[in-house]
Amino acid sequence: MDAVLALEDGTLFRGTSFGSDGGAWGELVFNTSMTGYVEALTDPSYSGQILMMTYPLIGNYGVNPDDFESDGVKAAGFVVKRLCRHPSNWTSKMGVDKLLKEYDITGIEGLDTRALTRKIRMGGALKARIHVGDFDEDDLIAKTKAQTDITEMDVVEGVCVKESTQFSTGGKYDIVLVDCGIKLNIARQLTEYGMNVKLVPWNTSSKEILAMDPSGVFISNGPGDPARVTPTIKTIAELAGELPMAGICLGHQLTGLALGGKTYKMKFGHRGANQPVKDLESGRVFISSQNHGFSVDEKSVSSEMEVSQINLNDKTVEGLRHKNHDLFTVQYHPEAAPGPHDTFFFFEEYLKLLK
Repeated sequence: MDAVLALEDGTLFRGTSFGSDGGAWGELVFNTSMTGYVEALTDPSYSGQILMMTYPLIGNYGVNPDDFESDGVKAAGFVVKRLCRHPSNWTSKMGVDKLLKEYDITGIEGLDTRALTRKIRMGGALKARIHVGDFDEDDLIAKTKAQTDITEMDVVEGVCVKESTQFSTGGKYDIVLVDCGIKLNIARQLTEYGMNVKLVPWNTSSKEILAMDPSGVFISNGPGDPARVTPTIKTIAELAGELPMAGICLGHQLTGLALGGKTYKMKFGHRGANQPVKDLESGRVFISSQNHGFSVDEKSVSSEMEVSQINLNDKTVEGLRHKNHDLFTVQYHPEAAPGPHDTFFFFEEYLKLLK
């Protein structure tokens, strides 16, 4: 059906719908990866956001549920230049159109995604709405402008476990993984390194975690503004120094806030599999996969912490390490699949802390 993507600045992009015809709204962001659309669509960090892929042809290798990073599609909507409706891959179980229909998510194709990407790069992420069928232009733009901003949304609670869940057993070390919207491959990687992973909700208290007597604590990725996730921030502050701790993405930002720092919303964020990161101790540069729209303010980092890694594109903080406690974090996704494997050493470092 005919569809339109409306932006809060009044711009309209006309195209054709796929997936559900119910429409979608959220913050429009772009991902520069050439592959990994299944992992991206099912990444809880995209909750509250309409995901646009900059690579022009999406869906050519189909969809395999084994590649899911959660229990289903978490992005609010999907924007592509061209959708491949006849995928060719022996592992494919369905196409992207069917996937989105199953989870009642609306997509739109046939748009000039290069122009959209340039608009976001120049002006920043925008509130957007996908509408299917006839519409009144003034009404649609007014609704788009009136949408709740991502900085005012509490999205973590909707994408994490509701009660403690044992993810894996049979390892040597018992890990409590605080779920703020975890990508499943993080838990899989921790398991491969010999850890028994227990997922707990984002608002689990430090007292409850200590009562589980774990070997260490891990803070997951997740969606939204880190400053709104106050229960997790409080838990991290109380556990710092009590147990070996590490965090990824949102977990990195929450740790920065818990230990006296500040975060800010980036213009358009980092979303893709090609972000260069430099380790300040070794001088090594590696390529990372990232998905975030907020960053730790380097000037606010407390004297107890040190910036361990930076992004070479814009010099934003990519890693933090505590000077006195067994605690370190990274902004990128070392577990990313598909994605570069340069940063798998992150899990080895965490294992060393446990040992």
